[in-house]
Amino acid sequence: MASFPIDLKKYKKLSLDPSKPQLTAEQRATLQQNIQLLRDVIVLFTATGAARGVSGHTGGAYDTVPEVCIALSLIEHSDKFLPILFDEAGHRVATQYLLAALDGHIPPEQLLHYREANSKLPGHPELGLTPGVKFSSGRLGHMWPHVNCKKGNDAEAARLAVAQGLNIKLLIDDNDVTIAGHPSQYLKGYDLSKTLEGHGLKVFTAQGEDIDALWGAIAAAVTHDGPVAVISKRLMAPGVAEIEGSTHGHDVIPVKAASKYLTSRGYPESVVTNILGSIKPAASPYSYIGSTKETGANRAIFGEAVNLVLDKLSKEEAAKRVMVIDSDLEGSTGLKVIHQKHPEVFVPSGIMERGNFAAAAGFGFDHDKFGVFSTFSAFLEMVISEITMARLNHCNVLCHFSHSGVDEMADNTCHFGVNSFFADNGLSDVQSWLYFPADPLQMVAVVQRVFFERGIRFVFSTRSKVPYILKEDGTKFFDGDYKFVPGKDETIVEGTAGYVVSFGEMLYRSWDAVLQCRQAGLNVGLINKPTLNIVDEETTSKIGSTGFVLVVESLNQKTGLGSKYGTWLLERGLTPRYGYMGTVKEGCGGLSEQIPYQGLDSQSIIAKIKKLSQ
Repeated sequence: MASFPIDLKKYKKLSLDPSKPQLTAEQRATLQQNIQLLRDVIVLFTATGAARGVSGHTGGAYDTVPEVCIALSLIEHSDKFLPILFDEAGHRVATQYLLAALDGHIPPEQLLHYREANSKLPGHPELGLTPGVKFSSGRLGHMWPHVNCKKGNDAEAARLAVAQGLNIKLLIDDNDVTIAGHPSQYLKGYDLSKTLEGHGLKVFTAQGEDIDALWGAIAAAVTHDGPVAVISKRLMAPGVAEIEGSTHGHDVIPVKAASKYLTSRGYPESVVTNILGSIKPAASPYSYIGSTKETGANRAIFGEAVNLVLDKLSKEEAAKRVMVIDSDLEGSTGLKVIHQKHPEVFVPSGIMERGNFAAAAGFGFDHDKFGVFSTFSAFLEMVISEITMARLNHCNVLCHFSHSGVDEMADNTCHFGVNSFFADNGLSDVQSWLYFPADPLQMVAVVQRVFFERGIRFVFSTRSKVPYILKEDGTKFFDGDYKFVPGKDETIVEGTAGYVVSFGEMLYRSWDAVLQCRQAGLNVGLINKPTLNIVDEETTSKIGSTGFVLVVESLNQKTGLGSKYGTWLLERGLTPRYGYMGTVKEGCGGLSEQIPYQGLDSQSIIAKIKKLSQ
């Protein structure tokens, strides 16, 4: 393990008394030194995430170092402060890892393995995984209500904190940057101070980079009895020339920008070269058979497929019939190309999935109008009630949930999109449609087929890219005259000994395993099930009459297809040997490492096939 080139022992503990809102010259100098030190550390070790290709969110953690240093000084002053810096956003996880190193729970050198697989430094803090980390942040918008010890989102948490007089203090970095843009532009009229004041909170506002003003505001907040918010106004990543004030600051700092920053701060160029220059993305040497070397991102292809539908309409007709609403994720879920090519249908919006889904459903309440909504699959769990409401009102909504499963999920467990079947929560007399295309060609076919169908339709994709599925003759399976038929299972290859049933990003892995078994003399077949929640009677009867059926997926083994398929077989009097494989445990971080960590790699599938075939 390389030695850490910045000496954390230079951090000086400081005690600040909130009854004294004026900093002395010595206190100010110590704070400024500590702030600069910790900001340098954050730039260095988060940039290792960029170097190894696992992303890593620099800006938020970098921004809030002044607040962190002040909070630590308050904790040093008095034991009346709970010594945990709860963080609403897992995207500031670098802060928690830095604190763990400062407190001696992990060696500083471990920080250089930020977000690396099995480093215990995943993309969001997880209680019980990383030594020194004192909470799990969850996704977004969960921590404040957790600190209140009650359920609810931030708005509800604010009202509860005021009603109960909870002595909670919020330090808010108001940097006007999110993933897809600037809230001041896409949420005009929204004012954070007025919102919190409307809930009844006391609010202090300060310039976040003015340490005297910031300390004065925080001192006033902690001496005030009851819930208080301190809003720090600043550009994101102040002082980091290439990302300051931009959306690029939200994500990980590029290696070149980090190198430029660190050398400008006086660190030897050799430090940058020896550490950042030596880190490379982890190789994935396994070669799959049955699919192409070429890959495509289904989450991006979704937007291109929607454009193919909209291209056939006039701008006026498209605007009248279709509304596409974003949840600050347009670059991640494929909506950006729709925004660029068809702005007439596009509505930019913030991280407010419940309201955005409801807006899409409201638009689709008209029989001849269609709402399109998209976010990460993990956030599907947040809109279940709204889905039910939309279903009861017969709304037309096409939902794209990207980042499904666990493949290449460096943000780790809290971002696993593994409970997709929660969307199928209607009663048996109402049909929902859950689609999970296996490759880019099938994604296009699915979207074009179902776009103008009525009701609620769900399309899933992964964060990872996927190869194109090949027929046994080497041609692309979903090319040419292929037509997608909702509810119809697809036979990739016939088998006599038994069948594997799979879908999405697990289909090409299952195909690889099946082909290896067939080469070894075991005549096993493979079924693609792109419509997850509909029983194809013909296919089910065929495969259920063989020796075994194995369902392979990366959804939650407790709630996924495998948890249902055995029942479907038994209900039809079919009793093959049955097995199912899915996600079963919290993640290991990293990218391609997640699938084998869950026991879902080709060799694990082969082992399960062999066991069932005996």
